[in-house]
Amino acid sequence: MHEGKFTLAGCCCAHLLPDAGVRITRGMRTPVPAVVVSQSTQALIEDVFQQPGLFAGLPPIDRRIVAWGRNADPVTLPHSAVLISEEALTARLQPPSYEDPVDSGWTIHTSQPPASRHHFGSRKAFAAAVDAQASACWVESLAEGWLFLIPGFLIAVGAPPDILLADSRLIAPQLRGSVGTSAEFPAWPRIADPLCAPGWLACGSAAMAFDPICGDGTGNAMREAILASAVVRAAGRGEPVEALLAHYRARLIAGFRRHLAMALDFYRAGNSGPWWEEEIRATELGIAWCSAALAGEMGFRYRLNGFELEAVG
Repeated sequence: MHEGKFTLAGCCCAHLLPDAGVRITRGMRTPVPAVVVSQSTQALIEDVFQQPGLFAGLPPIDRRIVAWGRNADPVTLPHSAVLISEEALTARLQPPSYEDPVDSGWTIHTSQPPASRHHFGSRKAFAAAVDAQASACWVESLAEGWLFLIPGFLIAVGAPPDILLADSRLIAPQLRGSVGTSAEFPAWPRIADPLCAPGWLACGSAAMAFDPICGDGTGNAMREAILASAVVRAAGRGEPVEALLAHYRARLIAGFRRHLAMALDFYRAGNSGPWWEEEIRATELGIAWCSAALAGEMGFRYRLNGFELEAVG
């Protein structure tokens, strides 16, 4: 038995491949203290795990208050999400029992990448416990980075909370009392290379990590796990492995490029100065890497029909 718990992607793969003889790796990484799960991602998770009402009763996030741009005025936008820790979410989804197969033809890596990674940026994030209980998330861009506030937690990207809060006009007034000790973690986008090979696939945090500015890491981990599981089942049906892996790789790189393009729009609009310019350049390099990696691809060779892959054409 491999030590550690499943990540969200691992939970999904274990659920979709209970009898496929696939080894799904587990990890010991520190879980994210709080994730905001959108309504669409909630629906996806409940559908995959067949657990309607899984997110009932969790703290709601019904508004976003955003001041994004140099001296920008706050804008209030409707939002529909819930707040839960990564540990609590995966605990609800862990399979009741799971034994690694003895002779597995496939391994799905869901925590640590089995390959090197490309990093696009140098931004660090700091998470700290705070007293802020309103059912909203607050986002503010500043000269040296940006702040993200949700009930109970503050995320500072680019510099520690005390540095960014010193210039904050929107988020600092929402805090009651002092900011707790912050934990540091990488917030720059990164992707494993290679993403797969005959006999294994990287999935979830083992495949790529997103910038938190786009806020869809949970949904992306689920979609990757669905695709990885479909690839393994299609291989078991006799589909050509190389074609399946080429499709998997192209899909993930295309999704990573879309993420970088969204992040680039946010960073271009966020503020100005050396910190923002450096991260913009790094994101542009990431988009260029993705485009070069996809240049020789022949297009997507399969499409998902439910949880199964079927050949295109």
